[in-house]
Amino acid sequence: MAVFVLDTEGQALMPCTEKRARLLLARGGARVHRLVPMVIRLVDRQVASCALQPLRLKLDLGSKTTGLVLVRDAETIDQQSGKVQTAAVVLNLMELVHRGKQISEALTARRQMRCRRRSNLRYRAPRFLNRGNQKSGWLAHSLQHRVDTCMAWVQRIQRWAPVSAISSELVRFDMQALKNPEISGVEYQQGTLFDYELREYLLEKWGRQCAYCDAKEVPLQIEHIQPKAQGGSNRAANLTLVCACCNQKKAARSIEDFLAKDQKRLAKILADAKTPLRDAAAVNATRWALANALQATSRPVELASGGQTKFNRATLGIPKTHALDAACVGKIQALENWQCPTLTLKATGRGSYQRTRLDKFGFPRGYLLRTKRVHGFGTGDLVRAEVPSGLKTGTHTGQVAIRASGSFNIQSYQDGKSVVVQGISHKHCRVIQRFDGYGYFLHRADKKM
Repeated sequence: MAVFVLDTEGQALMPCTEKRARLLLARGGARVHRLVPMVIRLVDRQVASCALQPLRLKLDLGSKTTGLVLVRDAETIDQQSGKVQTAAVVLNLMELVHRGKQISEALTARRQMRCRRRSNLRYRAPRFLNRGNQKSGWLAHSLQHRVDTCMAWVQRIQRWAPVSAISSELVRFDMQALKNPEISGVEYQQGTLFDYELREYLLEKWGRQCAYCDAKEVPLQIEHIQPKAQGGSNRAANLTLVCACCNQKKAARSIEDFLAKDQKRLAKILADAKTPLRDAAAVNATRWALANALQATSRPVELASGGQTKFNRATLGIPKTHALDAACVGKIQALENWQCPTLTLKATGRGSYQRTRLDKFGFPRGYLLRTKRVHGFGTGDLVRAEVPSGLKTGTHTGQVAIRASGSFNIQSYQDGKSVVVQGISHKHCRVIQRFDGYGYFLHRADKKM
């Protein structure tokens, strides 16, 4: 992957190869500005004396992961036909992992813990519908997070590279067509339960018998195929009818665990179940918010459809990943250097204001550190530890998790897997990059993603 380059005044220059960056650092022509992603700063070069080429930043917005790709627009001539083709040369592949689900779960847990304390006060005014969130364009915190993190990295890359244009996929999911591809006309006004009650609909769908044991002429209960405790929804596609005995046996177990010995029945039930549409709804809610935020920048923005992205990927024979999907966004006829490694950017947040842990009743059961730094180190800092002796002798590089005792844990990623080394003294650690709210690990091009 390419290395970002800055001039002496911090202005963005054309990225260079890793080999050229190593030579510049070894000869004293550059200094390390940032370690991950790698950014170097030249000591004797200014942007006025350099020639810049058109760079384009491409995005593929997703519910859990967003692909970001920096490409160089180039024109190639087909040797057979002699026609000019629009090609995109990939410089950097990145995947931004969102934490919208964690935000939603944290807000839900906080609301549940506060409910009793807040509502039991007779003098406290009601808080129903007084949040001022009815303004136009308001998004839930878990959805706004996706837009904010994408724009944060767009602004970062613009500071490190001379981006002249932006391309983004403006995808739209037809929620009813996902359930019925043949839907048309007035059928859009008739939902799944049109002219049916829920129970009657399920009785008709599942043949008026237990879906797990085929029992007939017994009282049937509505059962969640994917348990609600594991994220299952109340959609009709996630409901079935079972007898009381099977319902009690299954409890909150997953359908795969409950029917592990009956794979044929499991395959039949899963074939009738529909994929949850939660992710599609999140993309639908945030697509225009991100598009408007991109258009607010000073760069021209190209909005492409998801169908065009799929066509480009199929035509060029590109495997499907979030980063490569972003590379196929827009009008391209060729894609070069797409086999380069992919840098994963995992949003972790900058810590928590919470200074205690709660039990299931909402009472504190333990207290956390009152400060976020110990001996000058903070959780998430990228450090290098050189241990001279002992069981952990050697050099360890990764993100640190601090303790009040000064004995830290260092987490690193090897081949996409997390490796933790515990009990490293702060005396052996040295900060090489401060924590910025993201975790970084690299997927090699020859490794399975």
